[in-house]
This record gives sequence, structure tokens and C-alpha cells, in this order.
Amino acid sequence: MESIIVILPLLVKMGIVVAVLLLLPLPLTWLERKIAAHIQQRPGPMRVGWHGLLQPLADAIKLLTKEDHIPMDADRLLFKMAPVVALVPPFVVFVAIPFGEPVQIFGSSYTLALSDMNVGLLFILAVSGIGVFGVILAGWASNSKYAVLGSLRSIAQMISYEIPMGFSVIGVVMLAGSMNLSDIVHAQDGLWNIVYQPIGFFVFFVAGLAEAQRIPFDLPEAEGDLGAGYHTEYSGIRFSLFMLAEYVVMVVLALLNALLFFGGWLGAPPFLPPALWLLLKTGFFIWVFMWFRFTFPRYRYDQLMSIGWKVLLPLSLLNILISGIFMF
Repeated sequence: MESIIVILPLLVKMGIVVAVLLLLPLPLTWLERKIAAHIQQRPGPMRVGWHGLLQPLADAIKLLTKEDHIPMDADRLLFKMAPVVALVPPFVVFVAIPFGEPVQIFGSSYTLALSDMNVGLLFILAVSGIGVFGVILAGWASNSKYAVLGSLRSIAQMISYEIPMGFSVIGVVMLAGSMNLSDIVHAQDGLWNIVYQPIGFFVFFVAGLAEAQRIPFDLPEAEGDLGAGYHTEYSGIRFSLFMLAEYVVMVVLALLNALLFFGGWLGAPPFLPPALWLLLKTGFFIWVFMWFRFTFPRYRYDQLMSIGWKVLLPLSLLNILISGIFMF
């Protein structure tokens, strides 16, 4: 009985996180369309529901009922596995992300995280890098030159941007003296890390755009030269899993920007719960990611690689050096 009482809160938190993540594409696709429309001075979705609010639901029904096509010469097992392999790591990352201070419910204290890991930041960076295997499998299993080129681009892009992304947070870890995300947030009590780590934030934000494969760094999905890239041969529900993974990665990066550099849930106005304050910061970064998509052109592939190796990597190393000098 005692074991059930201990496990039940964890199961409830897991259920809430999974349910919210699975439903994320509904509001985010609508929001992205509206942002694109307003930037381009048009109304966007308007016909299905008030201001097109039911359009994502119509799209979901279409994807769930659409024919699931598998190419004749594809590796059927790997083809089916790839969307799941791409989707699982972004979900697993939420195990280590806290959303606020512990709360008291009926005299018992509950943390607003599935697991308050001492190495939470390292866990997130390690697990998020596994998602590229889903992209590799999708390209290889499709038996299509366009899909293979998209997956190869994704591998090179991940190698180029994972390294500066990892280096960019070392200054934050040095300031907090911990890789626990709650400790990193508490270390910003009084002054956010963006003040101490502007270079680290810039590198992390730009590398995050590449990690999420968002414009101007969406070369693995370049429609103009790859016909959609690694998921060219996917349709229906399997295609929607890739899109869900992309949106979840974007939310993870928005959360990390808020937690690592902008104080997390600290500094909330008196009328806002701290967790809601964190979600508002996260929403702002999601809006910025979407704004970038419809503002900047896509880089050429050689430019993409040059930015990663010749700009972001030296900047991240310089940030570590400066942080160490000032802390010494």
C-alpha cells in the first residue's frame, strides 16, 4: 500500500506531462500559422471555427485517417521505428525539467518535476542528442536519395551545433556550481544569468535553432532542394510524429532558455504563480522561434557549417575563458 502511495504522484505527473506534450501541436500549429499570416499581412486560418481555432483539430483528423504509405523498396521495420525513435528523446528530457518550487497538497510536499536530478542539465543534453538517430533511420530506411541527403545533413548539423551548445552552458554551471536545474534557477535569485552570460545565451539560442531544425537552420528539411528531406516518404500518422517531435524539441529549448538564462520561475509578479511565470517566459521564446521562421532566409549548407565551427565554437570557448577569469 505504501509503495502505491509513493508511486501514484509520479504516475499522475507523468500522465499530465505526456498528455500536454501530445496535445501541444494543436495550439502551436494554429499559433505558427497566425504568426506567419500577421507577418505577411494576411488573416491566416479563418474558416474552421472562430479565427480558425478548430483548424488544428481538422488537420489532426486528416493525419490520423490518411493512408499510411510505405515505399516498396523501403526497410519496413526501420521505416516504422524511425518516427518513434525521433519522438521518444524529447519526451524523456522532461523527466529532468522542473517547473517551480515544491507545492503542499493536503499536508504533503510534491515537487514540480518528475525527477530532481543532480546532473539534470547533462542528462538533457545527452538524451536530446539521441533524437538524431530517428532522422538517420528515416532517411536510410526510405531508400530515397532525397531522404538520405536530408538525414546526412542532420548528422553533420548535430555534430556542428551540439558541441558549442554544450560549451555555452558551462559558464552557467560554473556560476551555479551545480548541474541541477533547480540549483541553477536559485543561483539567479537577484540577477539573471543573461547579465553574466550574454555570449553564452547567444550561442545557446542560435545552436538551439539548429538543434530544433528551425529556419534559418532547417537544412535537413529544405523543401527547395530535398523535397522535404528525411521524411519525404512519410505520410499520415508517421509524418505527424516527426512534426510532434519538432514542436516538443522547440518547447524544450524555450524552457531551457528561460531556466538557464532568465531566472526560471523566480521574480514572478505577486498576481502570478511562479510556474505560470515560467510558462510565460517559455511562450515568449516559442514566439521568437516562430517569428524567426518567417523573417530570416535559409542559410546555404556551407554557411550553416561555417557558423557552427568558425563562429559559435570559438565564442563558446571564449565565454568559458571569460567566465573563469572573472570567477577567479
